[in-house]
Amino acid sequence: MTIAYIGAGAAGTICANCLKDNALAAALRRQGEDVVLLPAYTPLLTDERDESESRVVFGGINLYLQSKCALFRRSGFLDWLVDHPRVLRWASALGVDTDPANLGRMTRDTFLGISGPLARELDKVVRVLQDIDPAVVHLTNSMLACMAGPVKERLDVPVVCSLSGEAEFLAGLAEPYRSECYDLLRGDARHIDWFVASCDDQARSMSRVLPGIANRTETILPGISLEGYGEHPQEPGAGFVVGFLARISEAKGLETLAAGVEMLRRRRPRGGVQLRVAGWRSAASQKYLDGLRGRYGFDDFGYVSRQGKIDFLRGLDAFSVPTSYPAAKGLYALEALASGVPVVLPRIGVCPELVAATGGGLLCAVDDSEDLAAKLEALLDDPDKRARLGAAGRAAVSDRFHADRMAAETRKVYRRVTADAGPFRRSRSDR
Repeated sequence: MTIAYIGAGAAGTICANCLKDNALAAALRRQGEDVVLLPAYTPLLTDERDESESRVVFGGINLYLQSKCALFRRSGFLDWLVDHPRVLRWASALGVDTDPANLGRMTRDTFLGISGPLARELDKVVRVLQDIDPAVVHLTNSMLACMAGPVKERLDVPVVCSLSGEAEFLAGLAEPYRSECYDLLRGDARHIDWFVASCDDQARSMSRVLPGIANRTETILPGISLEGYGEHPQEPGAGFVVGFLARISEAKGLETLAAGVEMLRRRRPRGGVQLRVAGWRSAASQKYLDGLRGRYGFDDFGYVSRQGKIDFLRGLDAFSVPTSYPAAKGLYALEALASGVPVVLPRIGVCPELVAATGGGLLCAVDDSEDLAAKLEALLDDPDKRARLGAAGRAAVSDRFHADRMAAETRKVYRRVTADAGPFRRSRSDR
Protein backbone atom coordinates (compact mmCIF):
# COMPACT_ATOMS: atom_id res chain seq x y z
CA MET A 1 0.00 0.00 0.00
CA THR A 2 1.29 3.45 -0.88
CA ILE A 3 1.03 5.94 1.99
CA ALA A 4 1.51 9.66 1.47
CA TYR A 5 2.55 11.02 4.85
CA ILE A 6 2.74 14.80 5.18
CA GLY A 7 5.01 15.77 8.09
CA ALA A 8 5.56 19.29 9.38
CA GLY A 9 9.04 20.75 9.44
CA ALA A 10 9.66 22.93 12.48
CA ALA A 11 11.43 25.93 10.95
CA GLY A 12 14.90 24.48 11.20
CA THR A 13 14.57 23.15 14.74
CA ILE A 14 14.73 19.52 15.77
CA CYS A 15 11.36 18.66 17.25
CA ALA A 16 9.42 15.67 18.49
CA ASN A 17 7.11 15.68 15.46
CA CYS A 18 10.05 15.45 13.06
CA LEU A 19 11.63 12.64 15.08
CA LYS A 20 8.37 10.73 15.47
CA ASP A 21 7.28 11.06 11.82
CA ASN A 22 10.71 10.07 10.56
CA ALA A 23 10.92 7.02 12.86
CA LEU A 24 7.38 5.99 11.91
CA ALA A 25 8.12 6.21 8.17
CA ALA A 26 11.26 4.10 8.58
CA ALA A 27 9.39 1.46 10.58
CA LEU A 28 6.48 1.35 8.11
CA ARG A 29 8.97 0.72 5.32
CA ARG A 30 10.58 -2.09 7.31
CA GLN A 31 7.12 -3.63 7.57
CA GLY A 32 6.65 -3.56 3.80
CA GLU A 33 4.71 -0.35 3.19
CA ASP A 34 5.50 2.11 0.40
CA VAL A 35 5.78 5.41 2.31
CA VAL A 36 6.36 8.83 0.78
CA LEU A 37 7.23 11.24 3.62
CA LEU A 38 6.59 14.77 2.36
CA PRO A 39 7.86 17.67 4.51
CA ALA A 40 5.51 20.63 4.82
CA TYR A 41 6.52 24.23 5.66
CA THR A 42 10.28 23.47 5.90
CA PRO A 43 12.53 20.42 5.58
CA LEU A 44 12.42 17.97 8.47
CA LEU A 45 15.31 17.94 10.92
CA THR A 46 16.17 14.68 12.63
CA ASP A 47 19.18 13.09 14.31
CA GLU A 48 18.53 9.79 12.51
CA ARG A 49 18.68 8.87 8.83
CA ASP A 50 16.31 11.29 7.08
CA GLU A 51 13.45 9.34 5.48
CA SER A 52 11.75 12.37 3.94
CA GLU A 53 11.61 13.61 0.35
CA SER A 54 13.95 16.44 -0.59
CA ARG A 55 11.07 18.56 -1.94
CA VAL A 56 8.91 20.57 0.45
CA VAL A 57 5.16 21.07 0.03
CA PHE A 58 3.13 23.93 1.48
CA GLY A 59 6.37 25.89 1.73
CA GLY A 60 6.55 28.21 4.71
CA ILE A 61 7.95 31.21 2.81
CA ASN A 62 5.27 30.96 0.15
CA LEU A 63 2.54 30.65 2.76
CA TYR A 64 3.80 33.77 4.49
CA LEU A 65 4.13 35.81 1.28
CA GLN A 66 0.75 34.78 -0.07
CA SER A 67 -0.95 35.45 3.26
CA LYS A 68 0.53 38.97 3.25
CA CYS A 69 0.41 40.01 -0.41
CA ALA A 70 -2.11 39.34 -3.18
CA LEU A 71 0.60 39.64 -5.84
CA PHE A 72 2.20 36.39 -4.71
CA ARG A 73 -1.17 34.60 -4.79
CA ARG A 74 -1.65 35.27 -8.49
CA SER A 75 1.76 34.29 -9.79
CA GLY A 76 4.16 31.49 -9.05
CA PHE A 77 7.16 33.04 -10.75
CA LEU A 78 9.25 32.76 -7.56
CA ASP A 79 8.08 29.31 -6.45
CA TRP A 80 11.23 27.60 -7.70
CA LEU A 81 13.26 29.83 -5.40
CA VAL A 82 11.22 30.24 -2.22
CA ASP A 83 10.25 26.53 -2.08
CA HIS A 84 13.81 25.31 -2.51
CA PRO A 85 14.92 23.32 0.58
CA ARG A 86 18.16 25.29 0.87
CA VAL A 87 16.30 28.60 0.86
CA LEU A 88 13.84 27.30 3.45
CA ARG A 89 16.69 26.13 5.68
CA TRP A 90 18.44 29.49 5.31
CA ALA A 91 15.28 31.42 6.15
CA SER A 92 14.64 29.18 9.14
CA ALA A 93 18.13 29.86 10.49
CA LEU A 94 17.32 33.58 10.60
CA GLY A 95 14.61 32.91 13.18
CA VAL A 96 10.92 32.16 12.74
CA ASP A 97 8.11 33.39 14.96
CA THR A 98 6.21 30.36 16.32
CA ASP A 99 4.23 32.21 18.98
CA PRO A 100 0.53 31.52 18.31
CA ALA A 101 -0.36 34.96 19.66
CA ASN A 102 1.35 36.42 16.57
CA LEU A 103 0.19 33.89 13.99
CA GLY A 104 -3.57 34.18 14.11
CA ARG A 105 -4.10 35.60 10.65
CA MET A 106 -1.79 33.16 8.87
CA THR A 107 -3.31 30.21 10.74
CA ARG A 108 -6.81 31.37 9.80
CA ASP A 109 -5.73 31.79 6.18
CA THR A 110 -4.39 28.22 6.21
CA PHE A 111 -7.64 26.80 7.56
CA LEU A 112 -9.61 28.69 4.88
CA GLY A 113 -8.13 26.21 2.41
CA ILE A 114 -9.34 26.44 -1.18
CA SER A 115 -11.57 29.40 -0.32
CA GLY A 116 -8.73 31.44 1.15
CA PRO A 117 -5.57 33.26 0.04
CA LEU A 118 -3.46 30.08 0.16
CA ALA A 119 -5.59 28.16 -2.34
CA ARG A 120 -2.77 28.02 -4.91
CA GLU A 121 -0.41 26.38 -2.42
CA LEU A 122 -3.07 23.86 -1.46
CA ASP A 123 -3.65 23.04 -5.13
CA LYS A 124 0.08 22.39 -5.55
CA VAL A 125 0.01 19.90 -2.66
CA VAL A 126 -2.95 18.03 -4.12
CA ARG A 127 -1.25 17.81 -7.52
CA VAL A 128 1.84 16.30 -5.87
CA LEU A 129 -0.40 13.77 -4.12
CA GLN A 130 -2.11 12.92 -7.40
CA ASP A 131 1.30 12.07 -8.87
CA ILE A 132 2.03 9.80 -5.89
CA ASP A 133 -1.43 8.16 -6.20
CA PRO A 134 -1.57 6.87 -2.61
CA ALA A 135 -4.04 4.49 -1.01
CA VAL A 136 -4.22 6.72 2.06
CA VAL A 137 -3.04 10.21 3.01
CA HIS A 138 -1.81 10.80 6.56
CA LEU A 139 -1.56 14.36 7.93
CA THR A 140 0.82 14.85 10.82
CA ASN A 141 -1.54 17.19 12.71
CA SER A 142 -4.86 18.97 12.36
CA MET A 143 -3.15 22.24 11.38
CA LEU A 144 -3.05 20.61 7.91
CA ALA A 145 -6.72 19.58 7.98
CA CYS A 146 -7.50 22.04 5.17
CA MET A 147 -5.99 19.43 2.84
CA ALA A 148 -8.55 16.77 3.73
CA GLY A 149 -11.47 18.07 1.65
CA PRO A 150 -9.53 18.58 -1.60
CA VAL A 151 -7.82 15.20 -1.15
CA LYS A 152 -11.14 13.44 -0.73
CA GLU A 153 -12.63 15.29 -3.71
CA ARG A 154 -9.77 14.84 -6.17
CA LEU A 155 -8.10 11.60 -5.04
CA ASP A 156 -11.05 9.83 -3.40
CA VAL A 157 -8.85 8.17 -0.77
CA PRO A 158 -9.11 7.98 3.03
CA VAL A 159 -7.46 10.66 5.12
CA VAL A 160 -5.92 9.98 8.54
CA CYS A 161 -4.92 12.86 10.80
CA SER A 162 -2.69 12.74 13.85
CA LEU A 163 -3.38 14.87 16.92
CA SER A 164 0.12 15.79 18.03
CA GLY A 165 0.01 18.74 20.40
CA GLU A 166 -1.78 21.39 18.35
CA ALA A 167 -4.51 21.88 20.97
CA GLU A 168 -2.26 24.21 22.95
CA PHE A 169 -1.24 26.18 19.84
CA LEU A 170 -4.85 26.73 18.82
CA ALA A 171 -5.81 27.80 22.34
CA GLY A 172 -3.00 30.37 22.22
CA LEU A 173 -4.31 32.16 19.13
CA ALA A 174 -5.64 35.67 19.64
CA GLU A 175 -9.30 36.44 19.00
CA PRO A 176 -11.08 36.65 16.66
CA TYR A 177 -8.73 34.23 14.91
CA ARG A 178 -9.05 31.50 17.54
CA SER A 179 -12.82 31.20 17.14
CA GLU A 180 -12.57 31.42 13.36
CA CYS A 181 -9.96 28.65 13.26
CA TYR A 182 -12.03 26.41 15.51
CA ASP A 183 -15.05 26.85 13.25
CA LEU A 184 -13.04 26.14 10.11
CA LEU A 185 -11.36 23.12 11.68
CA ARG A 186 -14.73 21.64 12.61
CA GLY A 187 -15.69 21.83 8.95
CA ASP A 188 -12.42 20.25 7.81
CA ALA A 189 -12.76 17.44 10.36
CA ARG A 190 -15.79 16.10 8.50
CA HIS A 191 -13.48 15.01 5.68
CA ILE A 192 -11.09 13.08 7.94
CA ASP A 193 -11.75 9.35 8.25
CA TRP A 194 -9.73 8.67 11.39
CA PHE A 195 -7.79 10.60 14.02
CA VAL A 196 -4.74 9.19 15.78
CA ALA A 197 -3.86 10.89 19.07
CA SER A 198 -0.36 10.71 20.52
CA CYS A 199 -1.81 10.39 24.03
CA ASP A 200 -5.18 10.26 25.76
CA ASP A 201 -4.71 13.80 27.06
CA GLN A 202 -4.41 15.12 23.50
CA ALA A 203 -7.44 13.08 22.41
CA ARG A 204 -9.53 14.62 25.19
CA SER A 205 -8.28 18.14 24.46
CA MET A 206 -9.06 17.95 20.76
CA SER A 207 -12.41 16.26 21.38
CA ARG A 208 -13.45 19.39 23.24
CA VAL A 209 -12.50 21.44 20.17
CA LEU A 210 -14.01 18.96 17.72
CA PRO A 211 -17.15 17.46 19.27
CA GLY A 212 -18.11 14.16 17.70
CA ILE A 213 -14.65 12.85 16.74
CA ALA A 214 -14.31 10.56 19.77
CA ASN A 215 -15.85 7.61 17.90
CA ARG A 216 -13.18 7.90 15.19
CA THR A 217 -10.17 8.67 17.35
CA GLU A 218 -7.74 6.27 18.92
CA THR A 219 -4.56 6.75 20.89
CA ILE A 220 -1.29 5.33 19.63
CA LEU A 221 1.40 6.20 22.15
CA PRO A 222 4.72 7.18 20.55
CA GLY A 223 7.70 4.94 20.07
CA ILE A 224 11.36 5.56 19.31
CA SER A 225 14.04 3.89 17.26
CA LEU A 226 16.05 1.65 19.59
CA GLU A 227 19.10 1.52 17.36
CA GLY A 228 22.20 2.29 19.41
CA TYR A 229 20.65 1.96 22.84
CA GLY A 230 21.18 -1.76 23.31
CA GLU A 231 21.96 -3.08 26.77
CA HIS A 232 24.90 -0.81 27.56
CA PRO A 233 25.28 -0.27 31.29
CA GLN A 234 24.90 3.20 32.70
CA GLU A 235 28.10 5.10 33.30
CA PRO A 236 27.19 7.81 35.83
CA GLY A 237 30.01 9.72 37.40
CA ALA A 238 30.59 10.41 41.05
CA GLY A 239 27.70 11.84 43.01
CA PHE A 240 24.16 12.15 41.70
CA VAL A 241 23.78 13.35 38.10
CA VAL A 242 20.48 14.79 36.85
CA GLY A 243 19.98 15.38 33.14
CA PHE A 244 17.81 17.56 30.90
CA LEU A 245 17.70 16.81 27.16
CA ALA A 246 15.18 18.71 25.05
CA ARG A 247 14.79 21.78 22.88
CA ILE A 248 15.88 24.73 25.00
CA SER A 249 12.90 26.95 25.80
CA GLU A 250 11.22 28.41 28.84
CA ALA A 251 8.19 26.18 28.35
CA LYS A 252 10.30 23.04 28.76
CA GLY A 253 10.79 23.91 32.42
CA LEU A 254 14.57 24.14 32.59
CA GLU A 255 14.44 26.90 35.21
CA THR A 256 12.09 24.80 37.34
CA LEU A 257 14.58 21.94 37.16
CA ALA A 258 17.64 24.12 37.79
CA ALA A 259 15.97 25.66 40.85
CA GLY A 260 14.97 22.21 42.12
CA VAL A 261 18.49 20.86 41.72
CA GLU A 262 19.83 23.93 43.57
CA MET A 263 17.44 23.19 46.46
CA LEU A 264 18.70 19.61 46.52
CA ARG A 265 22.32 20.77 46.56
CA ARG A 266 21.63 22.94 49.59
CA ARG A 267 19.95 20.08 51.42
CA ARG A 268 22.68 17.62 50.49
CA PRO A 269 25.89 19.64 50.19
CA ARG A 270 27.98 16.47 50.23
CA GLY A 271 25.81 14.60 47.79
CA GLY A 272 27.72 15.72 44.72
CA VAL A 273 24.49 16.73 42.96
CA GLN A 274 25.10 17.78 39.35
CA LEU A 275 22.88 19.04 36.55
CA ARG A 276 23.72 18.40 32.90
CA VAL A 277 21.84 20.08 30.06
CA ALA A 278 21.78 19.30 26.35
CA GLY A 279 19.49 20.07 23.43
CA TRP A 280 18.85 22.11 20.32
CA ARG A 281 18.82 25.87 20.84
CA SER A 282 18.38 29.06 18.84
CA ALA A 283 20.46 32.17 19.40
CA ALA A 284 17.71 33.61 21.61
CA SER A 285 17.33 30.45 23.68
CA GLN A 286 21.11 30.24 24.07
CA LYS A 287 20.98 33.61 25.84
CA TYR A 288 18.20 32.29 28.07
CA LEU A 289 20.29 29.19 28.81
CA ASP A 290 23.42 31.20 29.56
CA GLY A 291 21.46 33.35 32.01
CA LEU A 292 20.21 30.28 33.88
CA ARG A 293 23.67 28.76 33.89
CA GLY A 294 25.08 31.90 35.45
CA ARG A 295 22.45 31.79 38.20
CA TYR A 296 22.38 28.09 39.01
CA GLY A 297 25.55 26.54 37.64
CA PHE A 298 25.32 23.45 35.45
CA ASP A 299 27.15 21.77 32.60
CA ASP A 300 25.96 22.63 29.09
CA PHE A 301 26.66 19.85 26.59
CA GLY A 302 25.22 21.82 23.66
CA TYR A 303 23.30 20.28 20.79
CA VAL A 304 24.29 16.61 20.62
CA SER A 305 24.21 14.13 17.75
CA ARG A 306 22.27 10.89 18.08
CA GLN A 307 25.30 9.05 19.42
CA GLY A 308 26.08 12.02 21.62
CA LYS A 309 22.52 11.84 22.97
CA ILE A 310 22.88 8.16 23.83
CA ASP A 311 26.23 8.79 25.52
CA PHE A 312 24.78 11.76 27.42
CA LEU A 313 21.88 9.70 28.77
CA ARG A 314 24.11 6.82 29.86
CA GLY A 315 25.93 9.18 32.21
CA LEU A 316 22.83 10.11 34.24
CA ASP A 317 21.29 8.91 37.49
CA ALA A 318 17.94 10.65 36.88
CA PHE A 319 16.27 12.60 34.09
CA SER A 320 13.69 15.38 34.06
CA VAL A 321 12.05 17.73 31.58
CA PRO A 322 9.41 19.44 33.79
CA THR A 323 7.37 21.11 31.06
CA SER A 324 4.80 23.70 32.03
CA TYR A 325 2.56 22.82 29.07
CA PRO A 326 0.78 19.55 28.17
CA ALA A 327 3.48 17.87 26.11
CA ALA A 328 1.88 15.42 23.68
CA LYS A 329 4.70 12.94 22.96
CA GLY A 330 7.50 12.95 25.54
CA LEU A 331 10.08 11.29 23.32
CA TYR A 332 12.86 12.59 25.58
CA ALA A 333 11.41 10.53 28.43
CA LEU A 334 11.36 7.39 26.27
CA GLU A 335 14.97 8.00 25.26
CA ALA A 336 16.01 8.29 28.90
CA LEU A 337 14.07 5.17 29.84
CA ALA A 338 15.63 3.27 26.92
CA SER A 339 18.95 4.08 28.59
CA GLY A 340 17.78 2.70 31.93
CA VAL A 341 17.51 6.15 33.54
CA PRO A 342 14.48 6.82 35.80
CA VAL A 343 12.49 9.94 34.99
CA VAL A 344 10.77 12.63 37.04
CA LEU A 345 8.02 14.25 35.00
CA PRO A 346 5.17 16.72 35.67
CA ARG A 347 1.55 15.67 36.04
CA ILE A 348 0.50 17.14 32.71
CA GLY A 349 0.02 16.04 29.11
CA VAL A 350 1.45 12.68 28.10
CA CYS A 351 3.76 12.43 31.12
CA PRO A 352 1.40 10.66 33.56
CA GLU A 353 0.49 8.18 30.81
CA LEU A 354 4.13 7.35 30.08
CA VAL A 355 5.04 6.95 33.76
CA ALA A 356 2.01 4.71 34.36
CA ALA A 357 2.63 2.61 31.24
CA THR A 358 6.36 2.12 31.76
CA GLY A 359 6.69 2.12 35.56
CA GLY A 360 9.94 3.96 34.97
CA GLY A 361 9.66 7.10 37.06
CA LEU A 362 7.94 9.49 39.42
CA LEU A 363 5.51 12.37 38.92
CA CYS A 364 5.81 15.85 40.37
CA ALA A 365 3.58 18.91 40.49
CA VAL A 366 3.69 21.29 37.53
CA ASP A 367 5.93 24.37 37.91
CA ASP A 368 6.91 23.25 41.41
CA SER A 369 10.67 23.18 41.98
CA GLU A 370 10.29 22.10 45.60
CA ASP A 371 8.19 19.04 44.75
CA LEU A 372 10.59 18.20 41.94
CA ALA A 373 13.52 18.45 44.37
CA ALA A 374 11.72 16.11 46.77
CA LYS A 375 11.20 13.49 44.04
CA LEU A 376 14.84 13.73 42.98
CA GLU A 377 15.90 13.40 46.60
CA ALA A 378 13.87 10.20 46.90
CA LEU A 379 15.86 8.76 44.00
CA LEU A 380 19.14 9.99 45.43
CA ASP A 381 18.41 8.35 48.80
CA ASP A 382 17.30 5.00 47.40
CA PRO A 383 19.70 3.56 44.80
CA ASP A 384 17.75 0.30 44.73
CA LYS A 385 14.54 2.11 43.81
CA ARG A 386 16.44 4.06 41.21
CA ALA A 387 17.70 0.83 39.68
CA ARG A 388 14.22 -0.78 39.75
CA LEU A 389 12.59 2.16 38.04
CA GLY A 390 15.34 2.37 35.45
CA ALA A 391 15.13 -1.36 34.69
CA ALA A 392 11.33 -1.25 34.44
CA GLY A 393 11.50 1.71 32.08
CA ARG A 394 14.10 0.11 29.87
CA ALA A 395 12.12 -3.14 29.66
CA ALA A 396 8.90 -1.27 28.79
CA VAL A 397 10.52 0.73 26.00
CA SER A 398 12.24 -2.36 24.62
CA ASP A 399 8.97 -4.28 24.69
CA ARG A 400 6.37 -1.67 23.68
CA PHE A 401 7.57 1.88 23.20
CA HIS A 402 9.53 1.39 20.01
CA ALA A 403 8.86 2.59 16.48
CA ASP A 404 7.96 -0.87 15.14
CA ARG A 405 5.05 -1.20 17.59
CA MET A 406 3.92 2.33 16.70
CA ALA A 407 4.06 1.42 13.00
CA ALA A 408 2.17 -1.85 13.47
CA GLU A 409 -0.68 -0.05 15.25
CA THR A 410 -0.72 2.68 12.60
CA ARG A 411 -0.88 0.08 9.82
CA LYS A 412 -4.04 -1.32 11.42
CA VAL A 413 -5.60 2.14 11.12
CA TYR A 414 -4.64 2.33 7.44
CA ARG A 415 -6.12 -1.07 6.73
CA ARG A 416 -9.30 -0.21 8.59
CA VAL A 417 -9.92 3.02 6.69
CA THR A 418 -8.99 1.58 3.30
CA ALA A 419 -11.23 -1.42 3.93
CA ASP A 420 -14.09 0.92 4.79
CA ALA A 421 -13.42 2.83 1.58
CA GLY A 422 -13.43 -0.27 -0.62
CA PRO A 423 -10.72 -2.58 -2.05
CA PHE A 424 -7.11 -1.65 -1.37
CA ARG A 425 -5.52 0.50 -4.01
CA ARG A 426 -2.37 -1.14 -5.25
CA SER A 427 0.97 0.35 -4.31
CA ARG A 428 3.13 1.76 -7.08
CA SER A 429 5.46 -1.23 -6.80
CA ASP A 430 2.55 -3.56 -7.67
CA ARG A 431 1.62 -1.80 -10.92
